[in-house]
Amino acid sequence: MPEKITKEKILENLSEIKEPVTGKSLTDLNLIRNVSIKNGTVSLSFILISPRYPHQENIETEIREKLGALDGVKGIKLNPLMEVPVDGQIKATGNSSIKTVIAVASGKGGVGKSTVSVNVAASLAKAGAEVGLLDADVYGPNIPMMMGVEKLPPQDTSTGKITPAEAYGLKLVSIGFMVEPGKPIIWRGPMLHGAIQQFIRDVDWGEIDYLVVDLPPGTGDAQLSLAQTISITGGVIVTLPQQVSLEDARRGLELFKQLDVPVLGVVENMSYLELPGGQKMDIFGSGGGERLAKDANVEFLGAIPIDPSIREGGDVGKPIAVTVPDSPIAQALSSLATEIALRTSVIALRNQTQGVQINFIN
Repeated sequence: MPEKITKEKILENLSEIKEPVTGKSLTDLNLIRNVSIKNGTVSLSFILISPRYPHQENIETEIREKLGALDGVKGIKLNPLMEVPVDGQIKATGNSSIKTVIAVASGKGGVGKSTVSVNVAASLAKAGAEVGLLDADVYGPNIPMMMGVEKLPPQDTSTGKITPAEAYGLKLVSIGFMVEPGKPIIWRGPMLHGAIQQFIRDVDWGEIDYLVVDLPPGTGDAQLSLAQTISITGGVIVTLPQQVSLEDARRGLELFKQLDVPVLGVVENMSYLELPGGQKMDIFGSGGGERLAKDANVEFLGAIPIDPSIREGGDVGKPIAVTVPDSPIAQALSSLATEIALRTSVIALRNQTQGVQINFIN
């Protein structure tokens, strides 16, 4: 007579399966949910910790193998659910519920930091995540143009909260919505700090998985104010391959470290130009981003080539990651977003489970 199938037996069996990125058991990370048994059929949900989670198929196969080896199991029903872990370090954000915060920075302007921010955010939203995009680049707020949004929606005066604009499935706020076009923004530190606090605490972000923050270039008040206002789950550094950009990017990277912000990695933008014959022209040099990442002992997240369609999409408010998703450049940006999200989730899990050592395993 076969042994009776129990929830405890199922969880014990599945505890041997490791989540590939962290190396921790699925059960220890509470990634197995809603286990039920009916007439020999085992049903359960397993949690995907980030959008486009790359190990879904392998984990599903392992679960089926483990359950199939149990006596009395006649059927298996699996329900994958995407659930971004909550970063336990996130400070109070008013009535909003922000799970993780991704800061995108650069040492100097003109390296495509806002382009990376926009396309990463839009790509994550397209993949099913709830995303907010905060344009904290108060001196050069380009996000409204790049997202094709001219103004905020009418505000709900009963709550006193700012209602974010929406485009491409994500919410966004920018100082660009609040100043006259073409006018310079001349702010000292306290005014800047107040604006960033308002963007975090007084915006009705609702429940979002990722808040992507486009920081101004450099290592000034905005970065310090953001770190003082809300915990940053991880930071991304955008650079060009050329040496002058690398020197500035290194300063931005070191600032993250001084603020105790985990560095998710380095992105090399405008890495090369692909010519009609298939050759690559290194307009700004080559390999600089990889060298910077290696020297700083952080991850190199990838190289984004030069492509006129990125500029065209930014000028008309159509992020290429979602408007031309099958293009090589869009796929590179989508892969970048997937990697950033996965690394952010690992940090959130680590912060969530204090005392448990969780590292990213390549």
